[in-house]
Amino acid sequence: MDCNDCRTPPGPRREDLLPASAERSVKVVVVGGFGVGKTTMVGSVSEIRPLTTEETMTQAGVGVDDLSGVERKTETTVAMDFGRITLDERLVLYLFGTPGQQRFWFLWNGVIAGALGAVVLVDTRRLEESFPAMDRLEQGGVPFVVAADNFPGAPVHPARELRSALDLPGHVPVVDCDARRSDSSRDVLLTLMHHLHDSATATREVL
Repeated sequence: MDCNDCRTPPGPRREDLLPASAERSVKVVVVGGFGVGKTTMVGSVSEIRPLTTEETMTQAGVGVDDLSGVERKTETTVAMDFGRITLDERLVLYLFGTPGQQRFWFLWNGVIAGALGAVVLVDTRRLEESFPAMDRLEQGGVPFVVAADNFPGAPVHPARELRSALDLPGHVPVVDCDARRSDSSRDVLLTLMHHLHDSATATREVL
């Protein structure tokens, strides 16, 4: 047999192809502060091999990136993360994770542009890291849900207390999650889809 016959044929892998029944695709962004688990969430829930732009953290970031609470972090996203999940036979979500450090915020406009909705991941040990992300989404008119990532040893707050601490309006869903688990991350995305549906229905009723 010619060894050329043994080579993998060119083109996308079978697992990367969209289901034939897919009718609609939606762009969703996963945002939040530095080290809150955005890359982890995209990777855990993606049905394709996720694209990441993580680089090893170097001495150049000392004094620039605040590592308080994430001292063991050794890599960081410098552009974006990308993944895909098929929620049902007809709906496909394309997931884009943003970098968390302020020095990379100039990339956010391009990543957020065209997004139907967003997930704001928060670390309950560092709630203040969440405000810039929520501000950017509100300024851009992008609806979002808030997901508290359950880091080991992190304080757990009732949704009512977390909503108050983050100064969130009553219509914004607040949920707990474990970004390492695909089922938990998928539940967060389903919460976002329900929120977007409810918001659209309410808008139509007003009109």
